[in-house]
Amino acid sequence: MDYIIGIDVGTTSTKALLYDLNGKIYGKSNKGYKLYQTLPDMAEEDPEDIFNATLQAIQEVIAKANLEDGRVVAISWSAQQHSLIALDDNFNPLTRTFTWADNRPEKYVAEYKQNGKGMEMYRRTGLPIHPMGPVYKLLWLKNERADIFNKTAYWVGIKEYIIWRYTNELKEEISMAAATGLLNIKSLKWDDEILREVGITKNQLPELVQPTYKIKGIRPEYAKVMGLDEDVYFVMGATDGALSTIGVGAIKPGVLAINIGTSAAVRSFSDKPAIDPKGRLYCYPIMEGKYLIGGPINNGGIIFSWAHDALFGAEKETAELLKMDSFDMLTEIAKKVPAGSDGLIFHPYLGGERAPLWDANARGSFFGLNRSHTRAHMIRSVLEGIVFNLYSVTIALKEFTGEPKEILAAGGFVQSSLGRQMLADVYEHDVVIPESYESGSLAAMFLAKMSLGLENKLEDISKYIGSEKRYTPDETVYEKYRKLIPIYIRLSRELSSEYKSIADYQREFANTEKE
Repeated sequence: MDYIIGIDVGTTSTKALLYDLNGKIYGKSNKGYKLYQTLPDMAEEDPEDIFNATLQAIQEVIAKANLEDGRVVAISWSAQQHSLIALDDNFNPLTRTFTWADNRPEKYVAEYKQNGKGMEMYRRTGLPIHPMGPVYKLLWLKNERADIFNKTAYWVGIKEYIIWRYTNELKEEISMAAATGLLNIKSLKWDDEILREVGITKNQLPELVQPTYKIKGIRPEYAKVMGLDEDVYFVMGATDGALSTIGVGAIKPGVLAINIGTSAAVRSFSDKPAIDPKGRLYCYPIMEGKYLIGGPINNGGIIFSWAHDALFGAEKETAELLKMDSFDMLTEIAKKVPAGSDGLIFHPYLGGERAPLWDANARGSFFGLNRSHTRAHMIRSVLEGIVFNLYSVTIALKEFTGEPKEILAAGGFVQSSLGRQMLADVYEHDVVIPESYESGSLAAMFLAKMSLGLENKLEDISKYIGSEKRYTPDETVYEKYRKLIPIYIRLSRELSSEYKSIADYQREFANTEKE
């Protein structure tokens, strides 16, 4: 029997899933790694740590499955977007991985917003004006880390680096290239004008290929360690955003895909490019005739984790005594509070924010606190704030896609009944939860089948997704959310004028403490 590994290189961990050719899962492995945030706005990872995590995950998933009756024929890749690594002439990293969450280029983003160059680059590439973009990280490095910038022979993302380590081939597929801000959305080639602007050349970038492009064979030393044949195929795959959307079956225009993991996003496919005149949404080509439009959000499930640790630390021990998951306990506590949290609003901008604000200086806040509010209200308002934030992005997206024909949701947030129902109630629309939880890995597996000639149409992934659960909005809470969401949105606009002031204050005193 033949097998395919779908691997998802995320921000905090790498997951590997082993599938047979019918989509049945035979094993899973998850390996974490450290995120370095020792300076304000910094968010780096060690590429060696991530590479080793992929090696260990693949090795473990194969060993667990004990594949005496078959072999792995392909490994297909999903990965975090917007990462950047500088390599020397021998492909050795000169830096750690700058992740999407690294906001240190904010000064150059502000400059390019003001002089109009940022909007021009957005129109050419579909990448919003935000420090998540490698194009802005390059500007920052050129101006503030010239010693590294001038020594760099190649600029790559984490997926390209890992695949090079295994195969000795440096390639980059279209969807990942689109997320750099260096790819022209019309020509689907590296944009010469933008390359001149940031001061690099095409020779410093990987060769562009399609997501179904495959490389045959890996280095013998890695094949031996992982238990693979040396002639296994490495399929390029795509970004985690594209694949998580494909993996829930949200492929047709007008179908909305919501994913709430550590971060979050709302996305929809289009058959043509759609550039927002206000620059609120990204638009990335994925493959021929497929463009992904949407908004990424920094503050998804990671905010629930913050509230869990900061507000309910003592409950961890109680949950352990009761043999309960402490997050499940918090969800049960939140259920006791009525929808709308009795007028308590939470803006979840603890790590700056991408869509809908596109402001790395944004900061979180509770609003409306009074003496009747408890920690239970606070935890529910945190969960509601995550969903309100997604909904505010959807308002912009609907200008291009219209009212959604269907809403499909995935990610850790919707594994709880409260999270699923909250989405349906806020959106006032049925929400469908596909059985396939690891949508990115599933879609990576499917792209491998397309690459190997075993599938022809992207739409056919539907036969691998499995059963679905449908959640219908509760009419008794419509009025509460309808009245609360406009306050949430207006308040974020009112506070925006002070985000930079408080962020600068935090940076000043954080730096003082480091010295």
